[in-house]
Amino acid sequence: MAIPHASSGQLINVQPLGPRLLSEKTTALFKSEQLEVIRLVLQAGRSFPPHSVPGEITVQCIEGEMDVTAEGRSHLLRAGEMLFLSGGVVHGVVAVQDSSALVTIVLAYQPR
Repeated sequence: MAIPHASSGQLINVQPLGPRLLSEKTTALFKSEQLEVIRLVLQAGRSFPPHSVPGEITVQCIEGEMDVTAEGRSHLLRAGEMLFLSGGVVHGVVAVQDSSALVTIVLAYQPR
C-alpha cells in the first residue's frame, strides 16, 4: 500500500508533538522528484544507524534533543537547531531525549 504524502499546496503541521511524541512514528511528509521531507520520531535511547545519501540534507530538531554523528564529530541538536550535511556524508542519529525532527533530503542530486 502506498504511503500518503502531502500534495502541492497542502498545509502540513510540523509543530511539536508534545504528549503524542511517544505514540507517533517516523513518516514521510512529502516526496517529489527533487526533494523528500521526513518527520523523524525517536524515543530516548533509540537510534537511526549510520548511513549516507547522495544529496544534501538538513536535520532540524523540533523537540527533544538528539545526537547526530557526522564526519567523525558529534553534534548535539536541541529544539530549534538545524544541521546541514553535504551529500555522501555518513551520519547517524541517537535520541538523547524523546525527539522529533524534520529531515530534508535533496533527491535530484547533480554532482558538479
